[in-house]
Amino acid sequence: MHRITCYLDFVSPFAHLAFGRLPQVLEGLSYAVEYRPVLLGALLQQHGNPGPAGIAPKRAWTYRQVQWLGHAHGIALQMPAVHPFNPLPLLRLALATSEDGSLSRHVAGVVLDHVWHGGADANDAQRLAALAAALPLRHDPAGAEVKALLRANTDAALARGVFGVPSFEVGGRLFWGFDGLPMLRACLDGDAWFDGPVWAEADALPNGLKPA
Repeated sequence: MHRITCYLDFVSPFAHLAFGRLPQVLEGLSYAVEYRPVLLGALLQQHGNPGPAGIAPKRAWTYRQVQWLGHAHGIALQMPAVHPFNPLPLLRLALATSEDGSLSRHVAGVVLDHVWHGGADANDAQRLAALAAALPLRHDPAGAEVKALLRANTDAALARGVFGVPSFEVGGRLFWGFDGLPMLRACLDGDAWFDGPVWAEADALPNGLKPA
């Protein structure tokens, strides 16, 4: 059985797309997916990356592209009323259902649908209250235990080299993004390319641009 860890943040439209597509990508395989919420902003800050929302033309392009990808792949996706937004309330609500920092696919899907279906404000107080009522909460979302789970997930992701979401870890390898799903499938299928030198050589390729 393939054991896959999926790092995601609900603020990412690509996480929603990948979540919707993943069952088809993994069809026919024996697998288990562990969904672990992380704070995307902390990953971006650690790597000095402003993210798509930090570059105005890229932000607009990203919003066009993700809606096209949803259309092309048959995955319902509507932009929320405001984006980007602070994902902490959603991350903490989701993790309030967990004992160890991982989520069931059901919980991850409910929270993603809250954001990416309907075009409403993801952080509207009434909608957050309704979301909380729909989730099997075990802990206080504002409690120290839940905050510690999010911090531990994010720190663990950084330690493994995660720089964005969604990221999928399997067999010590990381696959990033919605467009990385075919590569993930090829690896799980035993594609001989992954036994060659290219994967390791990418880490060792010299950088011709020296820091100022």
